[in-house]
Amino acid sequence: MEALRLEWAGGTLRLWIDEAMERQGLVTTVSSRAGAAAVVGWAGSVRDRVTGVRGLLDDFARQGSAPPLPAGDYAAVLVCRDRILMMRDEQARVPLFFRESGGRVRAVSTSARSLGSVTELERDYFCRYLTGNMAQQHWDITPFAEVHRVLGGEVVELSLTGRMRSRVLRGGRHYDSPVATADGARPHLREAAKDLRLVLEHAVGRRMGTLTACHVSGGTDSTSVALLAARLLAAGRVSAGELLLLSGRFSGGELAGERPYLDAALEEISRQTPMARPVIVDADDVTDFDDFQHHAGDADEPYAHAFRAPFWARLHAAAAELGCDTLLTGCGADPVVDANPFHLHRLARTGRLRQLTKQARAWAACSERGSRDIFHAYVVQPALPLATERITALARSGTVLGGLGNFNRPRWLRSGFARTHGYRSASIAESRFVFGRKPEQSLYDAANYLAAPDPLSWHRARLDGFFLSHPFLDPEVVAMMRRLPVDATFHASRPKEVLREAMADLLPARIRGRAVKIPFNDLYVRGLRRHCDELIDLCRSARHPLIAEMFDVETLCQAVREAQLGTGDAYACDRVNSSLALVMWLERLDERSSALSPAVPVIAGS
Repeated sequence: MEALRLEWAGGTLRLWIDEAMERQGLVTTVSSRAGAAAVVGWAGSVRDRVTGVRGLLDDFARQGSAPPLPAGDYAAVLVCRDRILMMRDEQARVPLFFRESGGRVRAVSTSARSLGSVTELERDYFCRYLTGNMAQQHWDITPFAEVHRVLGGEVVELSLTGRMRSRVLRGGRHYDSPVATADGARPHLREAAKDLRLVLEHAVGRRMGTLTACHVSGGTDSTSVALLAARLLAAGRVSAGELLLLSGRFSGGELAGERPYLDAALEEISRQTPMARPVIVDADDVTDFDDFQHHAGDADEPYAHAFRAPFWARLHAAAAELGCDTLLTGCGADPVVDANPFHLHRLARTGRLRQLTKQARAWAACSERGSRDIFHAYVVQPALPLATERITALARSGTVLGGLGNFNRPRWLRSGFARTHGYRSASIAESRFVFGRKPEQSLYDAANYLAAPDPLSWHRARLDGFFLSHPFLDPEVVAMMRRLPVDATFHASRPKEVLREAMADLLPARIRGRAVKIPFNDLYVRGLRRHCDELIDLCRSARHPLIAEMFDVETLCQAVREAQLGTGDAYACDRVNSSLALVMWLERLDERSSALSPAVPVIAGS
């Protein structure tokens, strides 16, 4: 989807924006003596987008200035008097790309597809894509040759003629390493909970619009966000608006067990704010992989989580029909506000083996796993991720999916293609991103690109009139949690203790005391049962030449069948899902058009 486009035509600089998205408030433009700016999304606050864009232009237009990036969900193009700046916020929810050749940028857009050519695909990208399920937002490379991504938290500076001057990551922040207190001491919990409540309220308040929807599932995370939004609205701390409580309801299957928690959450939120309006969406007929050709095939890039899009699309449609202008979720809370298990890796690195053994046993007790499994997952694997996976694959090599983890080459990816286009180096790069030299810090960066189904939100934005937004992934919330000592965040059998303490006066007792939430496995199992034969037929009938060059289609079909039968773990199924999404994306590549129409000029000359 092309929300804006910057290009040089006949020596003239032109900046265009999508007219419909500007009317919806999804694109905001300002002009001043300093220059002109177009922002897709919002910077600073959803409710005052113009002020946020004006502040962004004023701060960055000053000669020699290097201000920090403001909070928000945005991609921005600033045309100043002496240079052009492209930037994205740290969360990187709104895409931004540029086409470069010979050290000069030829065009800029929110759509990689509109900048690239379907006949000039970057094959190395597909090896990067297939290394795991992190999605592709943290890589510069795109599916199209000469088309590059502006990274999250990055500021790219160009001359007025498009010459590349610099690319600087300003989003990365430095945090103090957490320090453990003495054994048995827990003096930080109350203070940590107070701080979390404050920064989470700010994150929710910044994201509230005129008609805000909150996804409520009955879990601790989404209920906390909705309760804070309701309290802010009831207390008048955000200007008058409406609040929708958006929920998917299941009357059968495993997910029907969430109904009591959902009812308790809606009752408490409505008690806090009677003006909150529940919107219940019946989802019994929804399964994963419904209309997979559309959800996977029409995206701007391959969309690894397209299999889950039908459920979210059903909820999006309900919110859009009621005129929602922002939708808040609880995505990201699991890795951000829960205790960080990779603290065990830090204990091993620093030689504190007695503490390591004690805490690994406590972690095992609260997660119903053995201490050996905990040690393997959070100490051994981060230290030697590729070697660990190879050993696991050898031990479980009886099926196509046996032993297939995050980085091993799937058997259906042809070895010649993988060797030619750098699958091994891509696996090494991805493992370093996921674990890094300090896995307890890399966890947050990886979680940002895994926690939320944002490509669907972006793809549907023009239709829906809003983006998804995730308060738990707000930079202030992440920064605050990263500073906490482990003693303040970990408690055996009580996950997310800081969040529970922070919300103790608001969360219903039924939700505050629950430790386990029912996963969406039922949707996946039913989806594969319903669509397995259809997915296999789609793979076998695919005609794009790169599919046969890249995949052994029959082996992929066997993997799909094994996933249907329940063979393989969650990692292996993720590899199948992303491969299927890539097949559908390639097969429909020639059918899509990304023309910017109708559009209005922001700058039509230079």
